[in-house]
Order: sequence, then C-alpha cells, then structure tokens
Amino acid sequence: MTPKFGGKIAHDVRDSVPDWGPFIEPRAAEGSPNVLYVVWDDMGFGSWDLYGGEIEMPNMRRIAERGVQFTQFHTTALCSPTRAALLTGRNATSNGMAVIGEISDGFPNMSCYIPPENGFISEVLRERGYNTMAIGKWHLSPASEMSMGAAKRTWPLGRGFDRFYGFLGGLTDQWYPDLWYDNHQIDPPAAPEQGYHLSADLADHAIEFLADSLATAPHKPWMMYFCPGACHAPHHVFREWADKYRGVFDDGYEHYRERVLLRQQELGLLPADTVLPDINPLAHATSAEGLGWPASDLVTAWDALSEGEQRLFARQAEVFAGYASYTDQQVGRLLDYLEQTGQLDNTIIVAMSDNGSSAEGGPQGSVNANRWYNQIPENLDENLSKLDELGSEATYPHYSNGWAMAFNTPFKLYKMNAAWEGGTADPLLISWPAGLSVRGVKCDNYIHAIDIVPTLYELMGIPAPDSVRMVKQTPLEGVSMATVLRNPEAVSPKHTQFYSMMGTRAMWRDGWQANTVHAPAPNGWGHFDQDTWVLYHLDTDRNQMHDRAAAEPQRLAELVALWDEQAGLYKGYPLDDRTGMEIADLERPSVADSNGRITLYPGGSEVPERAFVMIGRSFAIAADVTIDNIDCAGVIFAGGGRFGGHSLFVKDQRLHYVYNWLGEREQHLVSDRTLPLGGVTLGVDFRKTGSDGPSPTGDAHLYLNGERVGASNVTIQPFFFSLSGEGMNVGRDRGQPVSAEYHSPFALSGARIARVEVYTADDISVDLQRAAEGAYLRD
Repeated sequence: MTPKFGGKIAHDVRDSVPDWGPFIEPRAAEGSPNVLYVVWDDMGFGSWDLYGGEIEMPNMRRIAERGVQFTQFHTTALCSPTRAALLTGRNATSNGMAVIGEISDGFPNMSCYIPPENGFISEVLRERGYNTMAIGKWHLSPASEMSMGAAKRTWPLGRGFDRFYGFLGGLTDQWYPDLWYDNHQIDPPAAPEQGYHLSADLADHAIEFLADSLATAPHKPWMMYFCPGACHAPHHVFREWADKYRGVFDDGYEHYRERVLLRQQELGLLPADTVLPDINPLAHATSAEGLGWPASDLVTAWDALSEGEQRLFARQAEVFAGYASYTDQQVGRLLDYLEQTGQLDNTIIVAMSDNGSSAEGGPQGSVNANRWYNQIPENLDENLSKLDELGSEATYPHYSNGWAMAFNTPFKLYKMNAAWEGGTADPLLISWPAGLSVRGVKCDNYIHAIDIVPTLYELMGIPAPDSVRMVKQTPLEGVSMATVLRNPEAVSPKHTQFYSMMGTRAMWRDGWQANTVHAPAPNGWGHFDQDTWVLYHLDTDRNQMHDRAAAEPQRLAELVALWDEQAGLYKGYPLDDRTGMEIADLERPSVADSNGRITLYPGGSEVPERAFVMIGRSFAIAADVTIDNIDCAGVIFAGGGRFGGHSLFVKDQRLHYVYNWLGEREQHLVSDRTLPLGGVTLGVDFRKTGSDGPSPTGDAHLYLNGERVGASNVTIQPFFFSLSGEGMNVGRDRGQPVSAEYHSPFALSGARIARVEVYTADDISVDLQRAAEGAYLRD
C-alpha cells in the first residue's frame, strides 16, 4: 500500500508543498551486505577437492578459506525442490514444489506453483532497497508456464528479481542454450566455433548486471542468485578442460571412492572409522509386490567392464570434471570482479550443490542423455564410436551411475533419494569477511536448505516479514544458523528436519534419522503402508551403515509418528512414485489449445516442447506457404534438435521431412516432385500403428496441395525430444540442427510462410488424415 501523501495540495502549485516520501523506493540500511548465491547442480559430497574429491575447484576453496565449510549440509535430493527451499525458507512440499515443473500434479505439494504467502528472499530484499538479479537456471515454474504466451507470475521477474538472464527449465545445451533475457527469449550471442560456452556467458552477464548496479546505484546493496548449468547433464566442455583430467579416473570409480574416503578422513570431514558401503547397497530390496530395486540404479563393478567400457567410462568422468573446473573458473571471474570493485568482503556468499550426484546416466552412461528421458536402453557401440567427441556439441553426455556413486562418497545412493545421504548430503560454504570473524573453519552442525533464508535474515538484521507485496506470510519452516556461523562450536538451534521426495521419506531429529527403504519415482512400487523403516544415528554413522531399528524400536516409532505429524503440517501427502508412463500421461493445465492443435506463425519466439507435447502420438504438420523463387530453401518447421527431433524443410526444389530418432537414425522422406511457384499447402502426417520396444512406429506421408508425394515407415521417440528447451520453430532451426542435411539456422529464403499448424492426438480420437487435409485445403 502506498504511504499517505504528507504534503499540501493547493489550487496553485506555488502554494503547495511536495512530499516525495510515498514515491521514493525503500532504502537499505547503511552498510547492508550484498548477497550472492552460487548454486551448483548435481555435484555430490565427494566431488570437490575441498571435500576430499579429485575435481579441482580453486574458487570454491577461495570461498571456504574466507568463511565456513559445512560437513552436514542437506538438501531435498532434487533440484527444483531444493531451490524453492533456498529462496523461501520453507519445505519443498509446503512450496508445492515436491517435484520438478515438468511432472507437476494437481495437489498442493506437487503443483509447482509456489504460493505468494511463501515469499522469496528476493521479494523481501527488493522491498528493503536491494537490487535483485537471477542468473542461470530457474526451474521454479510449472512446465505449463514456461512459454511466452503463459503468465509470467512464476518467472524470476514475477518473484522479486529485477533482472534475469538464463534458462527456465531444468537443463540446457551448454553450446546452444535455451536463453531467456528478463521476460523474453533470445538467441545465444555466439556459436561454439566462436568460443561460446554458457558458463562463460552467464558470468559475463552477472558481471554486466553488477556493473550496471554499481554505476547507477553505487550505494545500493544487491542480491544475486547465480546458478550455472554445471554440472547437470549434458556435460559439455572444451576438450582442453577435459584433457586436464586425462588418466585421473583410469582405475575406476571403486578406487576413486577409496582414495576420497581417506582424504575425507584426513580433512576431518568424517570419523576415522567410516567405511564404504557396497556399490549397490539396496540391490536386494523389493517392494511389497516383489518389484526389485530399479536396474537403472544398479552399478556394474569396474572389473566387470570391458576394456572399451572402461576407456569410455573414464572419459565420462574426465569430461564431467573438466566441466566443473571450467565453470569454477567462471565463478572466479565473478569473485575477481567483486574484489576489484571493493565489494567482496561485504558480500555474504552461499555456495552449494542442490542435490547429490545423478544416476540418470544408468549403468553405462550416455552420449545422448535424452535416451534416459525416453527410457531407451543405451547402445554401447554408438557410445564407443563417440568417445573422442565426448563433451563436444556432437554429444549430449552423462556419466554412468558408477561415477554418481563415487562422486557421492562415502554415502549410499544418489539424487532423487531423500531417504539416503547420497541424495541429500552436499557441499555448503558460507562466507562474509566483513560480518563473520571465522575463517577457513569446518562446522559439523546439521543444516538444511530451508535454514539458509532465516540465517541470512538474521545476519542482515531483517525480521521475517509478516507480509510480502501485501500478502500475509506463512511462518518460516527453517531455523537461523547464524549462531553457529559466528561460533561453529555452538550448540545448534536445529532439532528436526522433514523429508519427502518422489515416494521416499525420512525424518531427522537431533542426530537420529528414520527413513524408508523405497525406490524413488518413477517405479510404481506403491504400498507405502508396507514400507520398511530403518533407523540410523547420523552423528556417529554418517553413511547409514548400522540400522538401529531392532535395537531401538521406541525411538523408531517416535520418528515415524513425527514424520506423519509433520507431513500434515508441511503438505507431505499424497505420496507419489508412479511410473514414467503414468506421470507422462497426466493431464495438466495449459494455455495452448486443449484440442491437440497449435498454430504457429513466422517471426514468433520458439515454442517450448513442454508447452505443446507430442509424446508418442500420431500427429500432422500442415503449412501454408507462398513460393516466390523456385530455388527457395530452408526450414518450414523444426522441433527438437540434433539429439532427437524432426524437421520439415525445402531443399533442392523438393519438400523434405526428417525424423531424427535420438540422434542415431535420420529417417528421411523426400517429395517425388518439385515444388511449384505460388501458394501451396504442404506438410507431413504420422499415424501410429505399432511399436519397436517403447518407441511407437507407423506410417509417415508427405503432402503437397492435399496429394501424397512421399511415404515411409517411421519410428518416433516415446517421450520428449529434449528437456533442454529445443522447442518448435517456424522458418528456421534455432538451436542444434535436427538434420545433417543442413546447418542451423537454415532460415527459409525465397518463400513466405503464412502459418503452420500442428495436430496431435491418440489414434482413436481424431482422424488425422482428414484434419491434415482440411488444413492443406483451407483458404
């Protein structure tokens, strides 16, 4: 509410008295610190060198040497839920963010609409005179709101950030990123052959935003939320950075674990009696109906791999490590800028990873991580053929789950497992030289992502607000850990922490943790009431090796009851571990036409795939085009990219259609006649008739003015082309080229597109041929 005008208004301005008070923005207290979040993606406890790992992170060490390194920091086990907690101080379930936006559901804990009563720290600080900036990964919106036509209420500028440069989804190609600037989409400023990489681009814009703030508001503090894509797949980096680690990982992930554990003990991160768990600690766990632990989570022993597999797997780790170190260097550029401008000492820096290392690469890893998202088994021969290209723009790589296990040393399991430390125990560094006297010390107190916001508020002397943007606020669910930052030996004020993630559950209280033995979604185990609960004393048993359930049944029962009580407080129900197919088939709200049809026009922004999903269905694409030059050429429609997608284009006076199945098989249709001058209707349809494993198969036909001019049997992908943002484009192919038949953007020349229509439906609900012909023949 605008403050009341306190001046005087008379008939004549000469007799009036102004009052600027109601119109002046709030002013932060003199000397208020800046705030910099540095949020890494998918980097486990045993990856960074300062946590005993073998990935060199000199700039993370630089932060640690100026502050506090936590040894028992915990996250939610998944990216979006953790990030919501980091910005609000509430549990993921309370934020409606118990899952990622692409698999949101219509329940309060899984809607992916963070309620306004759970205010972001960016909203709070902006109301108190701060400039606020978000850089890099967002992933805090439901998929239905990640397009230009959707509301921007859940985008960064809708949640308290003045500026944004980055990507809206959970991942993106580091060479050809899906970029958004404030509230609109842009093309990358350069190409890979010009030396472009997203990590450097994000650092450039972070420095630009800070320079703008310093130049125009030199006394105004700022908050920056800096979130590189590293080190989520795809693992992309310049070859020379991967080569820095050549040979480091040649003896495999099991030996890596042994070396890292010794260093962790020498560094005082773990007790001297800590031992490593089995590489597959829950291999024999089953559901109530006898479903086994997911095979994709099971690690293959290094000695059981072939020589070729060992070479490939070692290179996977080299690429990942190079990607991390390269991005650390870019963070270092940001720190250098703060130091050069005299801002570093009075900046509170929070640097951490959002969850443990990811096993989404499966037992073999991948040169194209889209295979995992489409539930397609790896092709070892294909992967080996790309060994020397791993990390380049010709690959979309992810390491094998053996490296996920190793980079989470000494813990069990991985990302998405909220019940196990491999999913939730992560690096955390906090520094503020101007406000904290401690330097280069370790803190063993248990701390969670929800505790960061209340800690920052106390350090800055800001009370948790009763309202934000005139909305009454819910209580913070985290606790301030400022006391232990000032004195790492102090008694912790934190006593409980609730966990619920994709069907996995845990309850921590004063050093003890009860958790379920339950595979995370998507697995379909269900029968949650029949879960086995186990009990660990994490203060003395950090990696959950000694189950105390039988010895202390009363303590276990109390923790199980406490979990249920807090689930009621924090919207923990319903539990969800449905299969990938069940989740993909859910109906969700969309601003797109609900009848399975979308009309695209030239000159518009890319339409993200998540805004109009064509998952495993029959479809038709129809375009109205005027051909002005017989030698016209270029893309009419493109969706997806090099690692899975399809493209309708003109080349050599003929109509072409390529369906690129996961980057391995370009299925090419060419019209049997040349294109005429003048107005034409042209397109392609696909009718699903069968399947090849999980991939639908069927007949594809090219059309020209309602006549079939080409046909072929085609195999399509069962799920997404790409979660990295390569959506639908008209008149050009914006990102990685779908087909080797052209180079992006291959913009259409010599012809004009009026519109392109895309239809998709289950086979029984729409006669796609008639729908397509209607589109081709309309005026």
